[in-house]
Amino acid sequence: MNNHITASATFYFKGEKFSPAIELDIDQYMRTSGELPALYPLLARSINIDPYSYEYEMLEAEPVLFSKASGLIAQYLEAGILDFDAFKIVWTETQALEKLQAIALENLDVADIEQQPELKNALLQAYQLGAGEKQTT
Repeated sequence: MNNHITASATFYFKGEKFSPAIELDIDQYMRTSGELPALYPLLARSINIDPYSYEYEMLEAEPVLFSKASGLIAQYLEAGILDFDAFKIVWTETQALEKLQAIALENLDVADIEQQPELKNALLQAYQLGAGEKQTT
């Protein structure tokens, strides 16, 4: 799965237009932190703006817009707005289902758990239960 998206913002400072843009590998962020990175510092760094400058303040005053999405994340982008929370839920479940499919194949000789919804649901519930228990300890 390759989920990429471009984050950008446009602002003006002293009559000059700035349009920093960065491409993000969303899968990398999901695997490491499960969250988007702080976008304004990355955008500022991409055009060499000091975070303690007036230019940076002007950048922060503008919304970050998203474009050029590829992969699953493209389904959660509309008119420059990213529904990251909805994407995160589906991405997490998709990752779990890939692991569960491997378990079903290895232990039950089930090549496609999508064809057995009861098994899929049972495995997913067990996975979620285990994930919840790990978080509370």
